[in-house]
Amino acid sequence: MNIIIVGCGRVGRTLTEQLSSEGHDVTVIDENSERVQSVSADNDVMGVIGNGASHSVLMDAGIEEADLFIAVTDSDELNLLCCLLAKKAGNCATIARVRNPVYNQESEFIKKELGMSMIINPELAAATEMSRVLRFPKAMEINPFGKGRVEMLKFRIPSGSVLHEMSLIDLNSRIDSNLLVCAVERDSEVVIPTGSFRLREKDKVTIITAPENEAAFFRKIGIDTRQVKDAMIVGGGRMSYYLAKQLIAMGIQVKIIEQDRARCEELCLLLPQATIINGDGTDQDLLMEEGLKRAEGFVALTGLDEENILLSLFAKNNSSAKLVTKVKRINFNDVIDTLDLDTVVYPQLVTAEHIIRYVRARQNADGSNIETLYKIIEDKAEAMEFVIREESEVTGQTLEKLQLRRNILLCCITRKGQIIIPKGQDSIMKGDHVIVVAANSARLKDIKDILKRD
Repeated sequence: MNIIIVGCGRVGRTLTEQLSSEGHDVTVIDENSERVQSVSADNDVMGVIGNGASHSVLMDAGIEEADLFIAVTDSDELNLLCCLLAKKAGNCATIARVRNPVYNQESEFIKKELGMSMIINPELAAATEMSRVLRFPKAMEINPFGKGRVEMLKFRIPSGSVLHEMSLIDLNSRIDSNLLVCAVERDSEVVIPTGSFRLREKDKVTIITAPENEAAFFRKIGIDTRQVKDAMIVGGGRMSYYLAKQLIAMGIQVKIIEQDRARCEELCLLLPQATIINGDGTDQDLLMEEGLKRAEGFVALTGLDEENILLSLFAKNNSSAKLVTKVKRINFNDVIDTLDLDTVVYPQLVTAEHIIRYVRARQNADGSNIETLYKIIEDKAEAMEFVIREESEVTGQTLEKLQLRRNILLCCITRKGQIIIPKGQDSIMKGDHVIVVAANSARLKDIKDILKRD
């Protein structure tokens, strides 16, 4: 596909890296010449210096041949204007990043009136991801599939767990749980396991099952499943607002610490059920005075990655709270993983996942759409939900007869609301939703890509 991206900030750079690596022809636009040169040189893509809302700049970027136009500048209004002009000039599909809560309430109206394919709000998407793990504190990540009927959940096996040295083939019989282990992270290695694989303590394990099965499974292996009763949030930006609103709706008490007094007053009006503290969230004495030791959830959402990481480390040493840390830069994710900060959320990666899901679905609109996509292990493995729209070589025969590529695992089939954890005698049918986990090297775009090719 020919794709134009306006805005070479963190989100624009991440999108360019991922879309160009998947073989798309990408052109970037930005008024900052240094950014354009850096992004275009690093990813071997075309760069245009200029305003993405300029008709002449759009023409220089090849808008008439573009299949998709993505606007991710820092301005919501500019993103919407860029998409409007691109739609008129090139008649391509358009996606805009829109972050303002006011526009968020009207996103469907804006999308319809401007003829846009997608409006993505990184802060809201990231906050939704955070709220899921605060609902289930022992989870490191929770990703929904099949409109919430199925969840993919990552957790760490604690020391002394009954799962230590248990083979996967024995798991369901001994624990009596209807789930499937999709991936295991051990040290720096990632395994898409077979039945003979043995789990060990400290492994990060990704499972898939229906939400109603999760609590029973974790109780049987001795892990508490209660959602947090309260959460302390440091930082009062947009993401904090979206997160607090969701947590309050879940019955969780929320306390926000924000240094800017005017923003505190605004949050008091927007979130009357939350406790708003005007103070420096990096002040250790203040955190302790506000009950950090007793907090069940702690979320670091300041504007600085370094502050968020240090705050979470301080909370880890002074409480037993579930930790959620926002990190904008992804360059040091390997280092951050060694700090054991429970859940780390990268907003630009959440945004990129949404957009790449759309791109892959658009490529295969007639066969099997990718409806949901998550990078469950960054740069190593991803999970995809395919909607089977027509018969093909993967349908109508038992799974044991399908010759699958290496590092591919069929995790779940949903059929007319029924959830099937697949076994050899099951089969894929037209109309099914099929969840697949694959190593990133597989680059699945269609359900047929799971098969070996001569």
